[in-house]
Amino acid sequence: MKLFLPNSANLQNITALFRHMELMQPDVLEFSMHPKWVAVHPIVLAMTACLAAKVREEGGIIKGSATEVPTLNYLIRMGLFDFLQLSPGREIQGHEESGRFIPLTQIRNNEELKATIINLVPLLHAPAAVADPIKYVFSEMVRNVLEHSKSTIGAIICAQYYRESKRISIGIADAGVGILASMKRSHKLSNSKKAIELALQPGITGTTARIGGNEFNAGAGLFFTKSIATLSRNRFCLYSGDCMFRLMKTRQRYAPELQSDPNLDPHQFREDVPDWPGTVVGIDLNIEQGIEFAELLDQIRKAYFIDVKKKKDYSNKIRFT
Repeated sequence: MKLFLPNSANLQNITALFRHMELMQPDVLEFSMHPKWVAVHPIVLAMTACLAAKVREEGGIIKGSATEVPTLNYLIRMGLFDFLQLSPGREIQGHEESGRFIPLTQIRNNEELKATIINLVPLLHAPAAVADPIKYVFSEMVRNVLEHSKSTIGAIICAQYYRESKRISIGIADAGVGILASMKRSHKLSNSKKAIELALQPGITGTTARIGGNEFNAGAGLFFTKSIATLSRNRFCLYSGDCMFRLMKTRQRYAPELQSDPNLDPHQFREDVPDWPGTVVGIDLNIEQGIEFAELLDQIRKAYFIDVKKKKDYSNKIRFT
């Protein structure tokens, strides 16, 4: 496998990085960096650490070295070279992370998830009404990995708060079975694109073929994540297998709307990406534009009722909380 950290890789231009990765030969990871500048979204750090953890678990080899770029100290502090087990060529004085970032963290059980959520709270710089939906999204994404992905290394996460723009960026990656294999347990699907389309719709889950899920899994986790990005006019990225879905920003002249069908969102599907062994999620959120949790739930319930519940009436109530 080969992974090159470019000078810039954020959710608006992440496709180029995905397309140029090489994911063959899973027992070897060749790591390299842009020679002058590296500025990458937490999703890229999470993916890199995830590949490194998987290679190490399988007794493979990681090759490469750090490049003397202005952002090298940041990459060191985020724990990237700890996962790669490569020397960055220098030591740094670690800055206090609380309220600024969550370094690369491996989550393998619910106790580690709870500890990470505690660290997430000060990063949000927001009242409970704004912080709660973000905590929910984060918890749901990681819980899905722990319960359904069969990822032997768990989930790799990291997050960054940008003070000037009041934005938080979150990346989560796993090396599990991926969305297609997970959804095929209960649905007839032929490729990753169709699996992602289905997984992004509310009320559809890999745990049952029944629309609306069951009393323990409403099939709303990814839909909820996309919804928070939509209503705060931000980006969301979902990558699994050989397909990537990217939600675009809603333009200011349009009111953001929740769409149960991801094909109705401003979006991009790409099927010219390497076959990622698991699932990757990235999201940007502007804290100042935070959505009241009750309002968001209300909009999601309306979309769920119109597009899912009317298809067939089930007596079981779906838990959104």
